[in-house]
Amino acid sequence: MSKKKSSTPRSRVGQKSGQGIAFELLPGGTVPSRQTAGAVGYDLCAAEPVRIRPGEQHIIPTGVRIAIPEGFEGQVRSRSGLAANNQVFVLNSPGTIDPDYRGEIKVILRNEGRVVFVVKRHDRIAQLVISPVATPKLVQVEDLDKTARGAGGLGSTGK
Repeated sequence: MSKKKSSTPRSRVGQKSGQGIAFELLPGGTVPSRQTAGAVGYDLCAAEPVRIRPGEQHIIPTGVRIAIPEGFEGQVRSRSGLAANNQVFVLNSPGTIDPDYRGEIKVILRNEGRVVFVVKRHDRIAQLVISPVATPKLVQVEDLDKTARGAGGLGSTGK
């Protein structure tokens, strides 16, 4: 059997596009986009409709696969408007997309509001920020150097 070729050019996942980061749209997917020139996050949209009851979460597919380059991570974050206006946020924010992951981006949305939150197909549900990361070699030692703060944490430096 021969495969029908698409009439529009498509980047392959993992293939360097020469102009940025390669991504692939799956059925129902929407191209991630920045809403303003100064925005650092690309909006991720729902690929299918979902109803999230108060106090529950749902894993929502975006219909997008992406090839994050080595030395970077994709951070999936809440959209401020959903959090402020609907008490809906990304549960594991920021969720990390590793450079070697090639599966579909999925978003875990949690509804902390008091009413059912309805997500329609193509609604903006999260944002994707691409950030550089360091992965230095970890070196085990017998004792760490001392600092003024020491082991103090969880509010130990003041209110």
